[in-house]
Amino acid sequence: MTTMSLPCSSPTSSLPLLLSRPMRNNSNRLPTPPISIQCRLVRDREQSFRSNLIRLKRLAAGRSAEKVGVPTSVPVRVAHDLLLAGHRYLDVRTPEEFSAGHAVGAVNVPYMLKVVDGMAKNPTFLDEVSKHFGKDAEIIVGCKSGKRSLMAATDLSAAGYTGITDIAGGFTAWTTNGLPTE
Repeated sequence: MTTMSLPCSSPTSSLPLLLSRPMRNNSNRLPTPPISIQCRLVRDREQSFRSNLIRLKRLAAGRSAEKVGVPTSVPVRVAHDLLLAGHRYLDVRTPEEFSAGHAVGAVNVPYMLKVVDGMAKNPTFLDEVSKHFGKDAEIIVGCKSGKRSLMAATDLSAAGYTGITDIAGGFTAWTTNGLPTE
């Protein structure tokens, strides 16, 4: 038996989920459920994924930074859901990038600073973050495309911050998905 994947998207879908169903010859073909049921199944799978992700993140928060390793990265729509649930957004882009547009309510603490020959790590990054967030704060970390935010999130986790989540795709994915900015 072979399987066929049916793409299903919804306005809130942020994960490339596929619904698989068996294919058979015409003599004993299974009936295809209506698209609305297929989409509901995909949304249920997506919600289950989000719930499991949050549970795993909470489990990881109880361990030391050495055991946790690289922080969790989530798609921008999941990050937006976390923001709506009370997490705070730490934008680690440069002040120039931040002033050109950012997520609503974001706090800007640059992870990298512009220098003559490119970019260099901000030596006061952790001190500046500690002025805005406690070590147990639920923080989603974003940058332009996801590279700086993952480095920043890793440094924050290693420094003892327990509620760190990285935004995969960064602000570029945030705007592409039409999420709110200011």
